[in-house]
Amino acid sequence: MKALVYTKPNYFEYCDFPEPVAGDDDVLIHVKACGICGSDVHGSTGKTGRRIPPLIMGHEAAGIVEDVGKNVKDFEKGDRVCFDSTVYCNSCEQCRAGFYNRCESRQVLGVSTPEFKRHGAFAEYVAVPWWIVSKIPEHLSFTHAALLEPVSIGVHAANRAPLSAADTVVVIGAGTIGLFILQAVRLKCAGKVFVSDINEFRLEAAGKLGADKVVNPVKSDLRETVFKETKNKGANVTLEAVGYASTFQDAVSVTRMGGHLVAVGNLEKMAEFDLQKFIAGELTFTGSYASSGEFRDCIELVASGKINVEPLISDVLPLEDGARAFERLLKAEENLLKIVLEP
Repeated sequence: MKALVYTKPNYFEYCDFPEPVAGDDDVLIHVKACGICGSDVHGSTGKTGRRIPPLIMGHEAAGIVEDVGKNVKDFEKGDRVCFDSTVYCNSCEQCRAGFYNRCESRQVLGVSTPEFKRHGAFAEYVAVPWWIVSKIPEHLSFTHAALLEPVSIGVHAANRAPLSAADTVVVIGAGTIGLFILQAVRLKCAGKVFVSDINEFRLEAAGKLGADKVVNPVKSDLRETVFKETKNKGANVTLEAVGYASTFQDAVSVTRMGGHLVAVGNLEKMAEFDLQKFIAGELTFTGSYASSGEFRDCIELVASGKINVEPLISDVLPLEDGARAFERLLKAEENLLKIVLEP
């Protein structure tokens, strides 16, 4: 099969690669569309330690069933499907409790660490366990279905904090995940939603997708703006979807006493913050990793248009142009959100 193989930092080869085989519990999928995640872009620099070459990246995908293992009952050749990015064991204590993203032996498609390597979906074929696979309706395009994985991350993040119609929410970061978080908190009836980003193009997209107010922290003080708009109280819930220490500090600063802070972005490993404010304000700090059961619910949300993925698709390219697509995303000279590759 043909695959886009990450062979060294900032370098990909479109080449022949051994085709995977469906194991007893696997579904072999002919990939039709696979999105480039921000974690893939950062990982391609070689700085994150989670993309060790040689590796086939890619974990936001959809396609057609090509073959199934002998233990697979619910899928057959020709089914249109999508699949989660987290490969969980389906048998450990966390999995049995429904916390699939906390699986004790979890792997992530297209990710390589010292603990595991799992080739992903920037290829013609990929094999995955049947329990992470879901059928998609005929009217849902493969391109749109490829974004179900990041949609599920946004929905999971929104589920990590209580929300009511009277609440003020701040979303820091208007990239793909931030924009899906925005739509997810809107579905949960959040009262007023602020979105912060330093990119005007992304802020414009946030405005079109339901943000009540957008803030560019380079031009306006985020904390001052939020407190002014909330009668000097701050946000009930803040969701940080960037992952830098500075943006995490911003998240702490805008959250009101007794509020909730959900950390989603994780570009930097360490972040200092005002511990006294956290304690004295009785803030609740929650991490949000991948998704945990929301993936299947997101199929209906996207298929029905309740969550709109189309505005986030900046380009659709053949897989053989993948190296150039990564270069464009890394340079960040264009107004790009999501590039989807088609094998």
